[in-house]
Amino acid sequence: MRQSLGTWRALGVPTPIASVGHVKSRLFLTSRGRCIVTSSPFLSHQSPFHSRAFTSSSPPSLRAAAAGPGARPNTNTNTTTTILSVPSSSTPSPNHTSTSSMASYPYSAASSDISTPRSSSPASSSRRMTDFNPMNSVDINAIEEKMKAAALDQHRGYAQNHYGEVQQYRSTDYVPKSSACGYQVLREPAWNKGLSFTPDDRVSKNLTGLIPHVMESIQTQSARAMKMINTRSTPIDKYLYLSSLKGQNMDLFYRVLIDNIRELMPLVYTPTIGDVCLQYSSLYTRPEALYISIKQRKSIRTMLRNWPYPEPEICVVTDGSRILGLGDLGVNGVGISIGKLALYTGAAGVDPSKTLPIVLDTGTNNEDNLKDPFYLGLRHKRVSVETQQEFMDEFMEAATEVFPNMVVQFEDFDTEKAFNYLDRYRNKYRCFNDDIQGTGAVVLGGYIGAVNLSGVPLEEQRLVFMGAGSAGVGVAKQLVEYYTRRGLSEQQAREKFWLVDTKGLVTRDRGDNLAEHKKYFARTDNNGHQFRTLEEVIEYVKPSALVGLTATFGVFTESTVRALKASVDSGGLGRRPILFPLSNPLTKAECTFEQAVQWTDGSVIFASGSPFSPFTMKTPDGQAITYHPNQGNNVYVFPGLGLGAILSKATHVTDEMVYTSAAALAESLNAEEIHKGLIYPNIERVRDASLVVAREVMKAARREGVSKLPESQWIEWEEWGDVALTAYIKDRMYDPMSFGTEKARF
Repeated sequence: MRQSLGTWRALGVPTPIASVGHVKSRLFLTSRGRCIVTSSPFLSHQSPFHSRAFTSSSPPSLRAAAAGPGARPNTNTNTTTTILSVPSSSTPSPNHTSTSSMASYPYSAASSDISTPRSSSPASSSRRMTDFNPMNSVDINAIEEKMKAAALDQHRGYAQNHYGEVQQYRSTDYVPKSSACGYQVLREPAWNKGLSFTPDDRVSKNLTGLIPHVMESIQTQSARAMKMINTRSTPIDKYLYLSSLKGQNMDLFYRVLIDNIRELMPLVYTPTIGDVCLQYSSLYTRPEALYISIKQRKSIRTMLRNWPYPEPEICVVTDGSRILGLGDLGVNGVGISIGKLALYTGAAGVDPSKTLPIVLDTGTNNEDNLKDPFYLGLRHKRVSVETQQEFMDEFMEAATEVFPNMVVQFEDFDTEKAFNYLDRYRNKYRCFNDDIQGTGAVVLGGYIGAVNLSGVPLEEQRLVFMGAGSAGVGVAKQLVEYYTRRGLSEQQAREKFWLVDTKGLVTRDRGDNLAEHKKYFARTDNNGHQFRTLEEVIEYVKPSALVGLTATFGVFTESTVRALKASVDSGGLGRRPILFPLSNPLTKAECTFEQAVQWTDGSVIFASGSPFSPFTMKTPDGQAITYHPNQGNNVYVFPGLGLGAILSKATHVTDEMVYTSAAALAESLNAEEIHKGLIYPNIERVRDASLVVAREVMKAARREGVSKLPESQWIEWEEWGDVALTAYIKDRMYDPMSFGTEKARF
């Protein structure tokens, strides 16, 4: 078996390679127990080991002396081969360790250039080793033990130094679509059109005979795909089919998703994506993202350049430390990045070949992952927070250098890191945090509509937040800005919010060490009294709105919701409580839509993070009324926010751009939706909403002075009002068509 250079280096033994100029030599054992040194100009590894090597141009006497009596003549002018004899295992030399155990190396089953020596009585010439033989100082038994350990390490990732640098000797060359043909086209999901290739396509791309003769529209193929999805019995099985489809034919996948967004969004993202992340290492079949390990932190630029699609314009990056409400999932959290970017395309028309999902692997504190034999990430606890910070600094610097036009969305970092990274990078790079800013914007967009329906005047609104993590604080801060824009001072606006965590109402004198992000909303007017339960807080505050971001199923009990209704009813007739259980997936929702309707006698204004079905309830007089839920899903904001940042060429994503996305969402409802009492558009209209959000975000970027578009372009658009800018955005939204119709791509 031929051992790789990386294996020798990982074992800490002299690398058996001789070097002369740019010609490198490789040493390995043959099946007859001989040691061969091969020099080739095609081997480019550098090695600390140096030895004499003689080329074919060297005098025959020198080559013969170096090779020893056992050497064979070499006639190849490009490769120098020197044969060195190694003792046979059956008749070991007294000065050398037996090599018979080499055949039992763990690697030999997969690739073996070493077998048990065939000669039981080697010739005397084969018993002599030359002076420059690198095996002289090597303990074979020690190597064998280290090789076994290295084999085990192969199941755990690279057996290389921590923070090592990957040496690559060629760059990724992008094959242009115009020059691709045959299977190269069919196996590239961004180019494959399935059965929609026209006759001209099939001839020019050498596809004749490689696909069935029939030609189908993408709509027919989409109908077939939906039939296949409906035959799957579980959400995971349906997700796997969709994932396979995306890996074969991007256009078809996104046509199916766009046309069936209500049915498929819960499969592509929450709630199914939560189960996918929990099982990601077991479900893994093919790479769909960049997996950047801290063990290769010096090679971040190399890994970014390895991405097969040039010039991505949006990436979603996570370290898996707080996935949805599921906790630390490590590298399994990459499913979130993949699912999120599918919605960038499905909901806002971002070109899928311009999206980049990334997971940063710094270890995991999840014991189940560490014990899972199939876990794909590093098998150790997370490195220190300081080291993670350094790693993140290096990633952001590298990402901006390699892809200077790319917007970075942070996703599902644990709370402290989420706030830290956002504050650290927001004014330096093109980035935003969806958990903090996106969630805040989508809740604000719904809250604006809810206030109009509630009958409670704006100045009388009082909000209790159950959950004081990154999402809870981010949402509350967005709402504070809303109130300040309505004429309140920041202090007056902040006093409208009471935040509750696992220890009760967040107060300055509670006695515990408050996290930095909670201090902004910590109450000082509690007169020393501590409220330990949500029911106590509601009784004390008498709120008009209750928002849940706890990732704890059922925390909004019947008594809690009825207490909320009672506090609203006490203000007068015609008032309605606002209830937003925003945690997802469904198993983490604070309450269900059915419960909310029943416990408030149908008066609730409801929005959830997870999808719920309409609920029909009979009134006391026997009349059946159907209630429609609102889903406060971030998909109403982050795709349009990202699209607006891309198209405006914004150098930063400012607070004004985020706030504008919320206001634009609130204005995107049509008359029918308002009549039904909805506070978010129907999900089937999410692309319409994203277009409005993107347009207003672009205008905000210009107002903030961060748009790099030429001013002359803005002046031209202004002459036509919103019509011209809307048309500009719509023309650049990816929309897969049929029969060779070219799609608009950035």
